[in-house]
Amino acid sequence: MGRLLVSVRGPTEALAAARGGAHIADVEYPASALGTPYPLNIKAVKDRLNNEGFNQVPISTNIGEDQPRRSTACQAALGVALAGADLIKCGLAGFDGQAAAYLGRNLVRSVKEWFPEKKVYPAVFPEEEFALLLNPVKDGPALVEEIGCDGLLIDTYRKDIGKGLLDYFTPDDLQAFVDGLHALGKEAWLAGSIALDDLGGLWQTGVDVICVRSAACEPTGGLERFGEVRTEIVARLVSTIPRQ
Repeated sequence: MGRLLVSVRGPTEALAAARGGAHIADVEYPASALGTPYPLNIKAVKDRLNNEGFNQVPISTNIGEDQPRRSTACQAALGVALAGADLIKCGLAGFDGQAAAYLGRNLVRSVKEWFPEKKVYPAVFPEEEFALLLNPVKDGPALVEEIGCDGLLIDTYRKDIGKGLLDYFTPDDLQAFVDGLHALGKEAWLAGSIALDDLGGLWQTGVDVICVRSAACEPTGGLERFGEVRTEIVARLVSTIPRQ
């Protein structure tokens, strides 16, 4: 069965998401594609969920979309793992396949040396300037195999131009992405301004995790990424997951 990840700004939103049935609470600050948070916020979210009886809900977070230095990227990945993240997203914007594989291997090694049970998911992006270097659908499965990570996330980099995941990929593209990762025994994650009406078709691909932020927030008439996550909206999103 697929899982719904809801990105939250802090403990209050995390609790609302968990009460709505979200399978993963993703700590972020929604000012950019992945939205890197402070380590203390990661800890606060984990502590709040544990204290409220939601200790079975894993915590995810990220180290940002861009990695200007390989060493600090590895430090960041280890840092968010220490802060309490169970699932770590690592943006590889602007890397070609060779550079992405080199950094990805080091990110995985850095996390799993100290936390072998935690999982690492590189994030790749469909915008032309990135896809010309590393095409998420065509190159993604081979990249994952070379890195030895737990799966791969496709997300959109630019959140302010009115384009989402389905503006870049056809259903057949996404099916190929999911099938390619599953053939390796790895997880396929999808994100990028995914709306309620998009979920039915996306779940049909067999995707493992769909990531949302705006779709889980109370409508504001604009900039929904900065709205408030609501339990009843999350429950509606979760209800779209096909039961097996």
